[in-house]
Amino acid sequence: MHVVPITDPGDPSLRDYRDLTDVVLRRLAEPEGGLYLAESVKVIERALRAGHRPRSALVLPKWVDEVGALLADSDIPVYVGESDVLESITGFVMHRGALASMHRPELPSVASLLQGARRIVVLEDIVDHTNVGAIFRNGAALGVDAVLVTPRCADPLYRRSVRVSMGTVFQVPWTRIEDWEGSGLDLVRSLGFRVAAFGLRDDAIPLDAYAASAPERLALVFGTEGEGLLPSTMAAADDVVMIPMSGGVDSLNVASATGIAIWATRP
Repeated sequence: MHVVPITDPGDPSLRDYRDLTDVVLRRLAEPEGGLYLAESVKVIERALRAGHRPRSALVLPKWVDEVGALLADSDIPVYVGESDVLESITGFVMHRGALASMHRPELPSVASLLQGARRIVVLEDIVDHTNVGAIFRNGAALGVDAVLVTPRCADPLYRRSVRVSMGTVFQVPWTRIEDWEGSGLDLVRSLGFRVAAFGLRDDAIPLDAYAASAPERLALVFGTEGEGLLPSTMAAADDVVMIPMSGGVDSLNVASATGIAIWATRP
C-alpha cells in the first residue's frame, strides 16, 4: 500500500470514483468483468475477508490508519484527501470516510451455486438497491444458502446495496439466473427445489400452514413491491404462499417479507 495525497478532483487516476454509474463500473475492461465500490471500513474489511481483490482506496485523513491496517500487505494506492475534494470526485458526502474500488469476482453457474443448498431466495426484478441489500442481510442472518437474482434485478454489488447489507452480500453466495422468464424456474426445479412464489392469490397458502410441512429443498421467490411477481412465475410455481395480514394492511415491504418467510421456513 502506498498513500497518495490528492488535491485535484480532476486527477485521471481517480476515474474509478468519478461520475461512474453502476452499469459503467460493471462494463469496465477488468479481468473479472468490472468493478464495484465498497463503502466504509467495515464493508471493505468484509470484502477482503471474502477474498475480493482491491484496486485502490479513497479515504479521508482520519481513516488512513484503519484502512491502511486492512491493506498493509497490498501495493495498491490509497488516495487521501479532505472532504470537499472527495465530495467533488464522488458526487456525494463520504460520511463513512472510506471507499475502495474492488475487482468484481466471477459469478458461479446456477448449478454449481445450488449444489448442496437447501434454502434459497430468488429475487425477481427487484430494482430498489436498498431492498436488495436488506434482503441479503436477512439471508445472512437467517441462514439462506444462496440467492439468485434475475436479469432486471438491482445489482447486489451496487454501492447502496453493499452498504445496506453491511457487507453481507460478500458472505451469502449468489449469482444471476439469466433466462428466468424462459427456462429459469424449470432449471431451479430440475436441481431439486420446490418453488414457492410469494404473492396474493385466492388459493395462496398461509405461510404458517406452509411452514408446518416445508419441503426439504425450497426456493422462495419474491417480486417487486408494486406489481409483485410476474403472472407467468405465479402460474409456473409449485406453490403460491402468502403472509397473512391484519390491521387493514395488504402487504409488507419486500425485505420484511423475505425475513419472515426465511425464518418461518428454515430447515
